[in-house]
Amino acid sequence: MRAKITYCTLAAVLVVYFVLVGSRGVLLIQQGTLVTVAFGIAVLVLPLIGVWFLWHTTRFARDAGRLARELEAEGGLPPDELRRTPSGRIDRASADEVFDRRRIEAERDPDDWRVWFRLAVAYHDARDTPRARTTMQYAIALHDGRAGGKRAAPRVPEDEPASDGAEPGPTLNPRG
Repeated sequence: MRAKITYCTLAAVLVVYFVLVGSRGVLLIQQGTLVTVAFGIAVLVLPLIGVWFLWHTTRFARDAGRLARELEAEGGLPPDELRRTPSGRIDRASADEVFDRRRIEAERDPDDWRVWFRLAVAYHDARDTPRARTTMQYAIALHDGRAGGKRAAPRVPEDEPASDGAEPGPTLNPRG
């Protein structure tokens, strides 16, 4: 609940910022000179990009939460079986073990959104956020019946996720 409040607060602050910046862009355009109109248009582009990003991030979080609630109702949420360091961080070797099991599940049943959801959680636990997000997007598309033509299934990696700081490739291959 704390994360939702923080997210909503930050989103509201961003919306206020977008309105303020947008109003400055409109004022610049109303000046009517070539330079101020060009600056005004440039200033208006920034809030538009911000609104687009905020909308897609909010939609992703809402859709992932919807899948999590549905999976919880089915009793299919992955259990927290990860070892932790004394500071509370997830042990990397433990995350890799769980990841291997989730990868095998995804290979066995690639058409089930539930296994892709659990694989996305395993990526997240292994601190591989880009692949976690891509995999969760695929789980959402599978769940909603949109995974057919537009978005191909992410390639299931053959090993553990990439180590921290590694650049993700265009596929989910940790070595590529």
